Amino acid sequence: MSVSNLTINSKLPLHNSPHRIPVLGFGVYQSPEHKCVESCKIAFTAGYRHVDTAQYYANEKAVGRAIRESRVSRSDIFVTTKILSPGNDVESTYKKIKESVEKLDGATGYVDLCLIHSPNGGKESRRLMWEALVKAKGEGKVRDIGVSNYGIGHIEEIKEFSKEWPPVVNQIELHPWCQQREIVSYCQRNNIVIEAYCPLVRNEKAHDRVLQSISAKHFGNIDNTNRVLVRWSLQKGWVPLPKSDTATRIESNAKVYDFQLDEEDVERLDDLDQGDKGALVQAVKNEV
Repeated sequence: MSVSNLTINSKLPLHNSPHRIPVLGFGVYQSPEHKCVESCKIAFTAGYRHVDTAQYYANEKAVGRAIRESRVSRSDIFVTTKILSPGNDVESTYKKIKESVEKLDGATGYVDLCLIHSPNGGKESRRLMWEALVKAKGEGKVRDIGVSNYGIGHIEEIKEFSKEWPPVVNQIELHPWCQQREIVSYCQRNNIVIEAYCPLVRNEKAHDRVLQSISAKHFGNIDNTNRVLVRWSLQKGWVPLPKSDTATRIESNAKVYDFQLDEEDVERLDDLDQGDKGALVQAVKNEV
């Protein structure tokens, strides 16, 4: 997809799937239930058609409510959730996934994408969750399945116990200070869509001089650093998941299609990489 042709309606294909994922997502991490409903509705009005939640976030019901109360058809919204930990076996783990689906879309509903939230529980934990996701997909509760915070070894490990490979998505921390180039390259080679969480670096770099100078170049002010960060992620071919509970910021973070970073801008942002040290949450471990 040409970066010059990107729009808020742009989507990326998912490997071996008839479905496509919107290139801009709306994150709801740490959004309390009452606030999450309103934030999601504002996001839908602003044009977002992809929302990313998780069992760990404890706001799946709020996201589901926002979808129902919005004027947008459920079929037009791409919903992602994540399973954090397994049950005692595949069946009990599948039940956890099913409960999430019901919170988001009712007893007869589905989610578009469900991810293993973290590989940190160990190999057996990863196996149980993956096999439960495969079951959920087979039962029509989940359309596509993927992973989050997975390194190369974790993704390769899936081949040991499942023919369902590769995961369609790997969601990892990505921003100019944490670019995780080894896992990014691996995912690109294997047709795994890369989702970028913390694309705004939780606003901790708003005063960075490089970022401010690029904002000033394109907007005539230093107040649009978040738009620069989202645009950089999009031009990398990733799916950024900016999060905010402030209406003006939710709207602004989606206004990234009326400008384009040039080669110099991208190079300056690329040069900010600090490797694993730049991670706010978690850099992946590529060896199991």
